[in-house]
Amino acid sequence: MNTKLLHAENIPEAAALIRAGEPVGMPTETVYGLACDAGNPEAVRKVFAAKGRPADNPLIVHIADIADWAPLVTEIPPLAQKLAERFWPGPLTIILPRSERVPAITAGGLDSVGIRFPAHPLAQALIKESGVPIAAPSGNRSGSPSPTTAAHMLADMDGRIPAIVEGGSCICGVESTVIALDNAETVRVLRPGFVTPEQLKTVARRVIVDDAVLAKVREGTVVRSPGMKYRHYAPKARVTLVQGSQADFLRYMETHTGTGVLALVFDADVPACEADGIPCKAYGDSDEARAAAFFASLREADAAGVQHLYVRAPRTDGVGLAVYNRLIRAAGYDIVHAETE
Repeated sequence: MNTKLLHAENIPEAAALIRAGEPVGMPTETVYGLACDAGNPEAVRKVFAAKGRPADNPLIVHIADIADWAPLVTEIPPLAQKLAERFWPGPLTIILPRSERVPAITAGGLDSVGIRFPAHPLAQALIKESGVPIAAPSGNRSGSPSPTTAAHMLADMDGRIPAIVEGGSCICGVESTVIALDNAETVRVLRPGFVTPEQLKTVARRVIVDDAVLAKVREGTVVRSPGMKYRHYAPKARVTLVQGSQADFLRYMETHTGTGVLALVFDADVPACEADGIPCKAYGDSDEARAAAFFASLREADAAGVQHLYVRAPRTDGVGLAVYNRLIRAAGYDIVHAETE
């Protein structure tokens, strides 16, 4: 089976595949997703098989109208409704108790489900044309960098799925923010994204960042969000996350260069790296730019044959928290504090 690239005019063809129980690549504003009928257990099994994804890793269900989430959950608390009205359509996933309309396999065996209303027009068109809620994890092989272009997804999924809808480069570049509600006033961030804790505080009285965002989940822990439990987002190259000032980073890299080594740095670091003879690639001059370029940078490093990638750590506030969260998982928690080395 050769995987076809479809375009906007082919949305009816892609939707017919979804209704027939087949998985299809779908562009969103975050990353490309591997879309299927969320209510069809056999279609969901095909998604898990294509990705090589563990079955206890829940899928997010995507809708194309804010009214469409009511049948998928057993309740919509007032805080959840306010968050949806403020941030949808957009890169926010809200976890609520699931109804019987969502099969257990889609929810990773949990009694809850994450719902998202994506902002990408082609994602909305595909969901509407399909006529069903769509389950869509990131469209990469499990554990590898998420795809932010159709070409990235094709590299991972060619021959595994029938089609990918081409929708250009993803604007956000990292997966959606995933939240749960601890109570009527408190939001818990399970996976950070472009909707930041600071933005969530404009709606919720209290916002908590879950410990698992910045630390490794203990073996055997049941998680409610994708991206929490397993090593994710990793290229073939070994990744080391380096924390510290520019001077600390440069000093550390002086003794860690060699064949197959590349430093992934901020734009402002490039002149200093080049002056010191450190091979480098910039991945943005802002947290938003770094998020958009991050996964593509990891894939480019692999294509160039990089064996060890040292990444200068971003801040852990705003969108920087999302980039840092993906980095520590890509690095397998190999984190160096350059100021103490």
